[in-house]
Amino acid sequence: MSEHDERLVVLGVVTGVHGVRGMVKVKSFTQDPYAIGEYGPLLQGDTGKRLTISSLQPHKDVFLVWFEGVEGREAAEALKGVELKIERSGLPAAEEGEFYFADLEGLAVKRLNGEVVGKVVAVVNFGAGDLLEIALDGHKKTELLAFDETAVPVVDVAGGFVVIDPPDWLLEE
Repeated sequence: MSEHDERLVVLGVVTGVHGVRGMVKVKSFTQDPYAIGEYGPLLQGDTGKRLTISSLQPHKDVFLVWFEGVEGREAAEALKGVELKIERSGLPAAEEGEFYFADLEGLAVKRLNGEVVGKVVAVVNFGAGDLLEIALDGHKKTELLAFDETAVPVVDVAGGFVVIDPPDWLLEE
């Protein structure tokens, strides 16, 4: 099993409660939002506890979900804010030329000239598009770079690196 297979991947998050019987609202992060119900039991954050979806129905921009064993509003309230995860090995293999964002974590970051300048920490999205979070060598804080083909022209998961073409100011200490 590779290092990537041991990672946990966030598929969604519990955003709130619906009603008094234990139903929760879940925001799905999967490419096909309905797919969150197709991976089997989900891990409850980093607790190791598993949650099994017994019912899933769309509601506005979230899903209304019943989890087995979650009964009553108090039990549902306790899940508010909990990330729903699975092991990386539970995801299907990526298609040719595609990759999972989770597989980018830890990859070396190179400039166009091949110079290694740091490593990928994560891929994040705060609502305006995907950003590559990078720990640059010699920098105290991580930096964010637009994750598009202009700024990140090469992603080579098998080779263990990404190539960036950042604005000059990003690499200044």
